[in-house]
Amino acid sequence: MLGILFNDKECKEFDYVLRKELDEMLLDLSDSRLDGEIKTSIARRYKIIFRMYARIASPKELSRYALNAKSYR
Repeated sequence: MLGILFNDKECKEFDYVLRKELDEMLLDLSDSRLDGEIKTSIARRYKIIFRMYARIASPKELSRYALNAKSYR
């Protein structure tokens, strides 16, 4: 197990980076031009980033990024 200590500013920056990454992946997943394999890869990465974000986000903020993973397979 690894651990990282963040000060308040770093935590806010990390929160911002994760949210922007999740937003970009949601945009990519909704793009009809991408095929199934690419969307599956993006969905796998989305799950990883989402779990990272879940460690620092409030439930209200987290619900915005909840994803029905079956729709992207």
